[in-house]
Amino acid sequence: MSRQISLKNTRNIGITAHIDAGKTTTSERILYYTGRSYKIGEVHEGTAVMDWMVQEQERGITITSAATTAFWKNHRINIIDTPGHVDFTVEVERSLRVLDGMIGLFCAVGGVEPQSETVWRQADKYNIPRIAFINKMDRSGADFNYVIEMIKTRLNANPVPIQIPIGKEDTFKGMIDLINMKAYVYKDEMGLKFDYTDIPSDLLQIAKNARMELIENIANYNDDILHKYVENIEIKPEEIKKALRTLTIEVKAIPVLCGASFKNKGVQPLLDAVVDYLPSPLDLPPAVGINPNNNKEEIRKVSDEEAFSGYIFKIMTDPYIGKLAYCRIYSGKLVSGSQILNTTEDNTERVGRLLLMHANHREEIKEAYCGGIVAIVGLKKINTGDTICDPKHPIKYESISFPDPVLNIAIEPKTKIDLDKLNRALNKLMEEDPTFKVWVDNESGQTIIAGMGELHLEIIVDRLMREFGVDANIGRPQVSYRETITKTVQVEGKYIRQSGGKGQYGHVIMKFEPNEYGKGFIFEDKIKSGAIPREFIKPVEQGITDAMQTGELAGYPVIDVKATLLDGTYHDVDSSELAFRIAASKAFREAMMKSSPILMEPIMEVEAVTPEESMGEVIGDLNSRRGKIQEINTRNMLTSIKSEVPLANMFGYATDLRSRTQGRATFTMQFKKYEPVPENIANEIIKKVKGAVAV
Repeated sequence: MSRQISLKNTRNIGITAHIDAGKTTTSERILYYTGRSYKIGEVHEGTAVMDWMVQEQERGITITSAATTAFWKNHRINIIDTPGHVDFTVEVERSLRVLDGMIGLFCAVGGVEPQSETVWRQADKYNIPRIAFINKMDRSGADFNYVIEMIKTRLNANPVPIQIPIGKEDTFKGMIDLINMKAYVYKDEMGLKFDYTDIPSDLLQIAKNARMELIENIANYNDDILHKYVENIEIKPEEIKKALRTLTIEVKAIPVLCGASFKNKGVQPLLDAVVDYLPSPLDLPPAVGINPNNNKEEIRKVSDEEAFSGYIFKIMTDPYIGKLAYCRIYSGKLVSGSQILNTTEDNTERVGRLLLMHANHREEIKEAYCGGIVAIVGLKKINTGDTICDPKHPIKYESISFPDPVLNIAIEPKTKIDLDKLNRALNKLMEEDPTFKVWVDNESGQTIIAGMGELHLEIIVDRLMREFGVDANIGRPQVSYRETITKTVQVEGKYIRQSGGKGQYGHVIMKFEPNEYGKGFIFEDKIKSGAIPREFIKPVEQGITDAMQTGELAGYPVIDVKATLLDGTYHDVDSSELAFRIAASKAFREAMMKSSPILMEPIMEVEAVTPEESMGEVIGDLNSRRGKIQEINTRNMLTSIKSEVPLANMFGYATDLRSRTQGRATFTMQFKKYEPVPENIANEIIKKVKGAVAV
């Protein structure tokens, strides 16, 4: 079977935005207009194709990223619809890692909201070309120009409007195409009929001014356009498109369109913009990795003729066919039944089946080509972030780093039968979601599950019960505190054991010092003259990382520490890796006691949007929760209050906020950083933890 659509005509894109900006609604319209769906699915009715999980349909939100393929004007568009809720930001992160372009969706009323900002920064990290779509132009309070300004100031981007709206709120009836100087005028309420016609006379001068601004913006980066602009030579639409495409791919400009997806207005021009401005795999630099055999950098060209290489960006468990590994193919082609090498795990496996995914529907294919996104069935030892490739041409791509969970709860099966089911289910969920963690508390023997927020854990528990049929008791949410040190200390760690025959001997002298916040654990080896043999250095580092899992104050993990191995001694016969691991662990325990350890708590970035009359009430409530107000903005009778609040004080906030504002306020919350807990509160937490252990 040969490739049906060329690489040049392939687009791999994601649709991202803040919750409730209309991502899934827009995706559903794209599927309808490209002929992928025969009828339009609606989020509020629970019929959206891309929101296929029961939990998504009940809540009207996207939880897991869904992949599909659509065709438009002889172009293949692989689409990933991502969640907008911050608890599921991992889904966005791993999707962006493998995408070539992005549609950033913004609500015409809310503008650049907190999660839009977070996703934009993630896209900046991967240098992803993007276009912007200002949705909900028909909503009360819609303001196109205000959102453009927010994109400039909040996102530090260069928005280039290629459309301007005709009317707004209940008078919104179309868009002006500034490149071709034509108007899309919709003839019916549901946007199914429209004319592509001359610009209304009352908007002609506004459109001419807007087009001039568009050309001036492009001329700042393009000498040919600048020359024609200065010399007053006519600039043709195809010249503008070509120049703007180059700027978009170089992430120097963001073409901006507008519409109202729910009323089917603006989706076809958005699809045209995806084809016109977002890159094909050929427009981007080739994939760069390292050869695991010699650690040298290697490049894989974007070509079907290259050796196969791909990146696993998502694992999903299907109740009928088992584990699905979603793969972006960076080079070569992948054939069903072929052998592949997993360079991350260093093992070889056989590809069982290849599937094209359409949300949770599957289409079996025999082979997949460079630039494609497919699901692989039959890989047993595979995880998110693994590189797979041709065994004869090994390469390893950079993996993704995921944030640590900030909230945990205890979970306990109701019966012995449920225990096995629970363990199996938790392992499957951990494979799917790298931000979901499970461990057994050494002191209480309880199974602890941890996630990114209350909604994240609520969905996990719901899936355990419904999808996996586990009956369990759930504890109250607990904050994931951390511990760290505040003083530099030098300590000695010794482990000597003689019990007849070969003994154990390990001895280290170490310095421990506080590390800069967010820098994590750093280990430095300053051993000279072979005081400790090289083979025992790594076990020393391992011993410290093991010991850092439980701090001395209240047993929470320790963060941001620098450890320096200064000196030590060894015994020719009795020294072993285990002895040095234990010696280093003992050194760390002693250092923790001497270095004035403190408790750290997760601080959340909270943005509450409330009617002006309730502003004082909301601010007072945030202050009572130990919140620090960072910024207050007012627009359209609504006030946005940004603050930083300890997670421990945010339980039940949604209910309190609703009751204080007659249900009219909304809020978003995401993890920002760890900060020291005030001493009086820290003492209470430590006392409570130690009391619970004693009981």
